[in-house]
Amino acid sequence: MCQDHKMTCKCGQSSASLNFRDDILPEEVVRALYCPQCSGDVAPNPSTMLADNGWILEYDMDIAAFVKQKLPAGAVLTPEYLFDEGFCTWRGVYPNDHIDSARERAELLALAKTDRKRYFEEIKTWGNNRMERLARDGWRKAHEGEKVTT
Repeated sequence: MCQDHKMTCKCGQSSASLNFRDDILPEEVVRALYCPQCSGDVAPNPSTMLADNGWILEYDMDIAAFVKQKLPAGAVLTPEYLFDEGFCTWRGVYPNDHIDSARERAELLALAKTDRKRYFEEIKTWGNNRMERLARDGWRKAHEGEKVTT
């Protein structure tokens, strides 16, 4: 089970939806969220922060350490681990991706009522093209299985 939480960034101009895999970590594990508008003034701290395409998640690693016994054995607590393994990550590929992708899929859904075969072809093409675009745009989760450096 994944818990979904919406957070507002430090400047208050943007928000992001976060998933918490298996409900292991509390939402308080996110000390701060910075959008591209407010992240420019933040000094990066790789021991507590993860940057993703202009956004920064700042984790409270003390809270993460407190629940480490609930994480898989051998887990090395880093912001990258928490994010990449889904324990505290975007809901989707990027902040608010679930909203955009639902809208895009809904636009294709009308086709399913008139031409099912074409609908399945279009939805597959849409999904592949979308992930390629998101990877080119620099979103960390669009690089499935690849090591991403920021």
